[in-house]
Amino acid sequence: MARWNSKKRVLDHEHSRFWRHNLIDTAEPNLMREVFPYTEVPRIDFDHMMLPIDPAEDVFITDTTFRDGQQARPPYTVKQIGTIFDFLHRLSGPGGVIRQSEFFLYTGKDREALDLCRSKGYAFPKITGWIRAVEQDLQLVADMGLDETGILTSVSDYHIFLKLNLDRKGAFDKYLRIARTAIEKGIIPRCHFEDVTRADVYGFCIPLATELMRLREESGIDVKIRLCDTLGFGLTYTGAALPRSVPKIVRAFIEEAGVPGHLLEWHGHNDFHKVLVNAATAWLYGCSGANGTLLGFGERTGNAPIEGLIMEYIGLMGTTNGIDTTAITDMAEYFQSVLGYRIPPNYPYVGEEFNATRAGIHADGLVKHEEIYNIFDTRILLRRPVSIIISDKSGVASIAYWVNTRLRLEGERRLDKRHPGIIKIHKRVMHEYEQGRNTSISNEELERWSRRFLPEFFVSEFDLLKRKAYALAAHLVEEVVESEVIKSMDPARQELALQTMLDLNPFIQYIYVTDHEGRKLTRNITHIVDKAKYESAKVGEDLSDRPWFIEPMKDGKVHVTDFYTSRYTGALCITVSAPIRNESEEIVGILGIDIRFEDLAKMEQNGDV
Repeated sequence: MARWNSKKRVLDHEHSRFWRHNLIDTAEPNLMREVFPYTEVPRIDFDHMMLPIDPAEDVFITDTTFRDGQQARPPYTVKQIGTIFDFLHRLSGPGGVIRQSEFFLYTGKDREALDLCRSKGYAFPKITGWIRAVEQDLQLVADMGLDETGILTSVSDYHIFLKLNLDRKGAFDKYLRIARTAIEKGIIPRCHFEDVTRADVYGFCIPLATELMRLREESGIDVKIRLCDTLGFGLTYTGAALPRSVPKIVRAFIEEAGVPGHLLEWHGHNDFHKVLVNAATAWLYGCSGANGTLLGFGERTGNAPIEGLIMEYIGLMGTTNGIDTTAITDMAEYFQSVLGYRIPPNYPYVGEEFNATRAGIHADGLVKHEEIYNIFDTRILLRRPVSIIISDKSGVASIAYWVNTRLRLEGERRLDKRHPGIIKIHKRVMHEYEQGRNTSISNEELERWSRRFLPEFFVSEFDLLKRKAYALAAHLVEEVVESEVIKSMDPARQELALQTMLDLNPFIQYIYVTDHEGRKLTRNITHIVDKAKYESAKVGEDLSDRPWFIEPMKDGKVHVTDFYTSRYTGALCITVSAPIRNESEEIVGILGIDIRFEDLAKMEQNGDV
């Protein structure tokens, strides 16, 4: 049959039904030992057939961060999934570059995370499910109100015979049955052809895909196919043979099984360092979707990193299509600072040193014009200015460049190479090499020396802990003054509540309540070891001249004092105070809490704050 191809302006040959490939059932699995010997490295063979590229009209990315990606790391919390989904939305842009994101459905937490992401109301990524090829799992999809789900559809003899204990005909019928059931429920089945790069393409995969397309035609509901390179065997080499050739797999499904490119996805793994190029090659040969995960998290070696797919998409399409590329940097910072994942320093786009240079001659070029040695304007696209790795070949200008970049000093705030602090850092660097050092200076060392010679540009650890102490103190007192017991202004009831608070927070040194005139109402609520030190603090004592009393009475807000030495214990403390209000919102008293800074610092060091 000949059909006009409007794009290429020639008649294309189209197979009639008499040319269709049929299922080849076998009694024994064909493990293709000549290509996959197992005890040796897999072979790369060629059939010398060349294919021209033929990209799909609609090219997009799909996400499996919360499914495949979550199988390779500690589970995300529901809140973390919601935040990560926000990053995916920013990367998707209004055009839906990241078209879909798939979720597990099996646990209450899975379903809660799905509901949270769905409640955000984003058009993209669209939420889909993932299930096993069993009919009861489809009910989970229906119960969650999803109109599409991935279905595990293993296609290699390794999986059919050795994992599922089926033969090809049994697997063939099982997969068609589950796809038909999904369609009957109004659910779009996305059949994940697992291990397709070790499968009998024409003896099983194409016949199955053909039947799935027949179901699509009969029902009017799309049936999608995800081509899963489960062990990363895919090859992009010109003339490489099936089943490992990515171009030939894609074209076989399009041309021999009649699967439209917009219904095809490629899902790869990085076992042989080819995951990203394989995904991009699938795009070039007509597969619309490339599946990946943020930072490439996935089984074993991982999936295609979405941040890499984003850059490849922009390079191929020539447009960002609304993608917010700075979300890549924000996402990476979140994974490191909140999730505690250490990104390798040289990891593309997000590693601490991905756009840093170590070579002295390169550093000199960057100081003169960063475009000489930077892949693109990383400051604009990723909010990541180019950086320099300092060695004995780095001059004073390189030190100044490093400091200005690290501290994000712009305009008039930028430090000149003649700044005394810069000169001192350079001397410290050269001293290292004069003592025989032969490695580059780490960012940690440079930052330590910068803190020493340029202290005015840094917030100290002490300052950071002070901020944390202020925030914690304010949070504590805000909660307590709202309790009915404290509002009662009954000293006996208040003292019981304050003692409980002291017991739960050992860094508190002393808690007390005054009335609106500043007279101390409660007895001394302090640790037993400090009781004797507070003997002079009597009920009825006038404290109305204290700043911690005056300020809340004046403006009705929570106040935190600066650090001071307690006259009772000699410890370094801060005091936090807040107004106590009655039902008419009138201030009837002040609650004060003295916090011992040393105890708080120890708890911070132990991770207890």
